[in-house]
Amino acid sequence: MHTRDVVELDLNSVLLHQKSIVIDAHCDTLTAIEKQKRCLSVSTGIGQVDLPRLKRGGVNVQFFAVFVSPGSEKRVLERVMEVIAHFYREMAENAASIVPVFNYRTLAHGLAQGKIAALLAVEGGEVLAGRLGVLNSLYLMGVRSLTLTWNHRNELGDGIAVEQPGGLTKFGMAVVKEMNRLGMLVDVAHLAAPGFWDVLKTSRQPVIASHANSYTLCPHPRNLKNEQIKALAAGGGVMGLTFYPPFIHLDCPSLEKLLDHVDYIANLAGVDCIGLGSDFDGISEVIPELSDVSRLPAFTRGLLTRGYSKEAVKKILGDNLLRVLKTVIPS
Repeated sequence: MHTRDVVELDLNSVLLHQKSIVIDAHCDTLTAIEKQKRCLSVSTGIGQVDLPRLKRGGVNVQFFAVFVSPGSEKRVLERVMEVIAHFYREMAENAASIVPVFNYRTLAHGLAQGKIAALLAVEGGEVLAGRLGVLNSLYLMGVRSLTLTWNHRNELGDGIAVEQPGGLTKFGMAVVKEMNRLGMLVDVAHLAAPGFWDVLKTSRQPVIASHANSYTLCPHPRNLKNEQIKALAAGGGVMGLTFYPPFIHLDCPSLEKLLDHVDYIANLAGVDCIGLGSDFDGISEVIPELSDVSRLPAFTRGLLTRGYSKEAVKKILGDNLLRVLKTVIPS
């Protein structure tokens, strides 16, 4: 490629990135900033997400996951509430730059004001302790997405680390139905295959896999197999491609290998099911080209280099997830 072509591509990718709605469906920043004694407003070079880097990365909507490690099982709800309280402290202290999302109207209003829209998610249904009332309480606290399981078994179903996993429990099915009623995103990331299929049979709304890649290209149990991807797409759902190296390629993960996942999934099920789910601040290693959220324009450049149209790039960067949000959490 000639120098002039490279410069033109760089300019086009920057302009397209700036004009796009960029949505990241998963980060673990809430837990990370607490552990690392940092705040959203200051870029310290620690971690992968903060407000200055979100702005440099052109992110418009960021899902913030509340994750409680399996070792905290005896006080999961208490711990989740502590992290949610911290989320709202950060929102209040940075109200000029970021706004919590409760429905599509508040999301659109925040974007119109030039602010980052923050969507609160919980990763792991063990927080519910088998009670639908807790789900309703979390909804009232502003939670709009729930990852049904982490890697292990809980009252809703089995995660990918369970040997000979089963499907959703009766409670798990009731949770999916109640989430549909309330207007919450059902997230099947980490869920074992039998539960995945039960979710698709149970949910009346599109579902997401917030952070997962193609199993065919990288055979890790956290990635989705072809039939899962096609079924997710057929139901109007979206999978957020994750930047965690072991989910990209077993031997030589890179931006190019991540773009291979885009190509493969687009050919398999179409671009309408592809989004972003970085897993930033929840991953111990990164690919150099996407070392933190400020580097997201490199992904846009890569998509253009691969020959994707501007419309397709905008869909992948955020329009696909925006479509699901508009459907599931309407005004």
